[in-house]
Amino acid sequence: MNSGVPLIGRRAIAFVSHLGSTFLLLFKAVYHFKSIPRSLGLIVDQCFMIGNKSIPLIVIISVFVGAVSSWQAAYQFKFIGAPLRYLGSAVGKAVVIELAPVLSALVLAGRVGAGIAAELGTMRVTEQIDALDSMGISPIRYLVMPRFLACVIMLPILVIFANFVAIAGALLVSVFFVDISYETFLNGVRFSFSFADMMGGMFKAATFGAIIGIFGCHEGFRASGGARGVGISTTFAVVISCVMILISDYVIAIILFRL
Repeated sequence: MNSGVPLIGRRAIAFVSHLGSTFLLLFKAVYHFKSIPRSLGLIVDQCFMIGNKSIPLIVIISVFVGAVSSWQAAYQFKFIGAPLRYLGSAVGKAVVIELAPVLSALVLAGRVGAGIAAELGTMRVTEQIDALDSMGISPIRYLVMPRFLACVIMLPILVIFANFVAIAGALLVSVFFVDISYETFLNGVRFSFSFADMMGGMFKAATFGAIIGIFGCHEGFRASGGARGVGISTTFAVVISCVMILISDYVIAIILFRL
């Protein structure tokens, strides 16, 4: 029993130290925002890589998120005897403030976060990052800042796209399987739409993008030990990003969406 206490303490200290080094990298990346004009080409390239290759994945996710949300909401409405004319309101709210931002971020943590960690991890173990240092090029400015900023920019854009696709998927299920008219469903969506909810969802998306970008870069920079080390860093980047996304989702929700 006593032997486990020091182990827990060491792991807790290591975790706090790990978060501290991640936030230090975040501050360094933000400091290099002053170099955005010189790094504009790198940022645009990263935005294209993140956005263009993520759109098919976002479409597939969003269609089925909207479809299952509509079906499950209709099931619950019938169970409690609520009128189905409010189905569009319920689905629209859920998609905009929760489902589209969170599920898109979790999936992109696996695709984008893993890609960033693997790419930078490979550069670390092959000493390419050390070579940049020796040439007087800041790895933070050249590698971290463009990827971090691209994640912050592109995730809200992808979530806006996901909102429309998810609501379209919900509309199709509602019309063809739940048997309500598309006018009734869309009227419900319009009735419940709130600009504040939309901005809250966008703020969530930007925060999740920052989490994916900074943890992907941090774990890539920490990689060591060849291919095995890159794999471990990549896996940890995805896991810690998903955990931090869910924690930050709760924190943002209780701040922005008060009862």
